[in-house]
Amino acid sequence: MTNDQPLKKLTEEISRFIDERDWQQFHSPKNLAMALSVEVAELTEIFQWLSEKESYTPDKKTYAHIEEEVGDIMIYLSTIANKFDIDPINAAVKKMQKNREKYPADKVRGKSDKYDRY
Repeated sequence: MTNDQPLKKLTEEISRFIDERDWQQFHSPKNLAMALSVEVAELTEIFQWLSEKESYTPDKKTYAHIEEEVGDIMIYLSTIANKFDIDPINAAVKKMQKNREKYPADKVRGKSDKYDRY
């Protein structure tokens, strides 16, 4: 099994789920991006009033909620990627290379400044 098999299986399962419900008509890139944004906001809401320390050690119920929102995010992200025939793993690898160039470790180690501030 190659590294892309789990992602391919997930994408196929999501596509079947959508097809069985005839939901393609609602899944324009715009709508999917908006739905993804909502799911990210729902994940953010979980952490909104936690302290930094509390955010590292959620209780079981909170952990389950985090897991659910991560699942929703992955579903929408995978669906958007599939619409454009983008391999999200490959896209992340390519973006990490750009980030290495933008944020050289020897210049930014231990700093949180944006790339245009150093």
